[in-house]
Amino acid sequence: MNDLLSLLLGALLVLNLLLASASRLRHCIKLVAIQGVLLGLLSLACAQSSGGHNWQFLLVMILSLLIKGGLLPYLLLYTMRRISVRRELEPVVGYSLSLVIILALTGGAFWLSSITPTAVAHGASPLVLPAALSTISTGLFLMVTRRKAITQVIGFLVFENGISIFGTGMMIHNGLLVELGLLLDIFALVFIMGLAVFNINRSFQHIDTHSLNALGD
Repeated sequence: MNDLLSLLLGALLVLNLLLASASRLRHCIKLVAIQGVLLGLLSLACAQSSGGHNWQFLLVMILSLLIKGGLLPYLLLYTMRRISVRRELEPVVGYSLSLVIILALTGGAFWLSSITPTAVAHGASPLVLPAALSTISTGLFLMVTRRKAITQVIGFLVFENGISIFGTGMMIHNGLLVELGLLLDIFALVFIMGLAVFNINRSFQHIDTHSLNALGD
């Protein structure tokens, strides 16, 4: 079962690199959906490694598959079609450099994990902490370096997925309550941000958040 955990966490690390180098929004949304599915499978693997089918892990798995792997990506695709945006053409940081930066941040996550052996020992796998830190860093990076509002929403989802990796993989007590709270907050936030993105696009014919800085009072 540790092999399955390592495989899932390794796949999540690869997805971070793919997200950093992707310009097509549809591709980014698909990658986030895959991330949600992997998080659901991660919960199942953690339930197995904890010595049984813990119902809390199983419930988190179902919610992750339905909401993170299905509902939220569908809402993002719907918003993308309504605002007629297909690509992130002019990111603040180019895609090649973004890939290098995410690689460096991932290396930093592994280094930080190596100097905190106590935290690593509490995880279901030695890869839990570096995968969580790398995913959180990737989400923050996308939020800061992408101009389109919908891409920044994707970055926020990736950031939240990193927190979920940490909570699930470290087998935190009351993890179900934490996960349910996060899912409720993220669903409400994505719904509100989707409405905001649509209204911004309808009013200004674009969703480039940097262009909004030019607006006067």
